[in-house]
Amino acid sequence: MNFETYQALLRFYTDYAACIDHGDLDRWPDFFLDDCVYRVQPRENYDRGLPLATMSLESKGMLKDRVYGVKETLFHDPYYQRHIVGAPMVLEDTAELIVSEANYVVIRTKPGEPSEVYNAGRYLDRIRRTADGLRFEQRLCVFDSELIPNSLIYPI
Repeated sequence: MNFETYQALLRFYTDYAACIDHGDLDRWPDFFLDDCVYRVQPRENYDRGLPLATMSLESKGMLKDRVYGVKETLFHDPYYQRHIVGAPMVLEDTAELIVSEANYVVIRTKPGEPSEVYNAGRYLDRIRRTADGLRFEQRLCVFDSELIPNSLIYPI
């Protein structure tokens, strides 16, 4: 992988985290292909090859439905998320596809309360090169804990 491609990958990861952290959820599905997979899954299930996931979305349309649900139908105590994402490790790089992995930590802060580690794990990504730039074909968010406090509302 050349320097320019790796810089584009870093920017893609950074833009993704900033989109969610700034609450710009309408833009979140734009990081994905129309035919995509977004899954948030406990490590135990992933390691055992078990399909059960906390969240499993299998198209850009499903991602858009999730955004609508978060913005229009879900009621929850307000909180902020902050993503800390490690440098991606490139496992495969072809003319069409980048396969990469990166560690992440999501910090959650509720107004008037101390910040807490909400979720930690690794992203396992399949990223396609398109005319519009990099897009996720698949993003697996494999979290280390067996439990997530409360409910999963915003994307990881």
